Amino acid sequence: MKKLFVLKLLTAASVLLAGCGYTPEQRGLSGAAVGGATGAAIGAAAGHSAGAAVAGGALGAATGAIVGAATTPPPPPPPPGGYYGAPPPPQPGYGAPPPPRCAQYGYDAYGNRICTAYYSY
Repeated sequence: MKKLFVLKLLTAASVLLAGCGYTPEQRGLSGAAVGGATGAAIGAAAGHSAGAAVAGGALGAATGAIVGAATTPPPPPPPPGGYYGAPPPPQPGYGAPPPPRCAQYGYDAYGNRICTAYYSY
């Protein structure tokens, strides 16, 4: 009965601590802590010796660190309007380049005036 209580307690603690951290480093560290504690408890219960507890803790910590770092969630989307509000309106003279200036005019087949050569910048 006592082993079942300890197992339930460790399971509840691992579920509560499973989402700790947001960066891969934080999640790897919390995964190593939870995995090490769970592995040590399982190793001690299964092997009935300190060596089994140490081996279980080491394997649990390594597995928890790897799984915790690999399961990092994506960052949240930015708030509406961006992080600093809407971007300022473009300043005069900083928009698209001006249209090319016509250097020579001509006429098409319908008599419309068209540009046949442009100035270079």
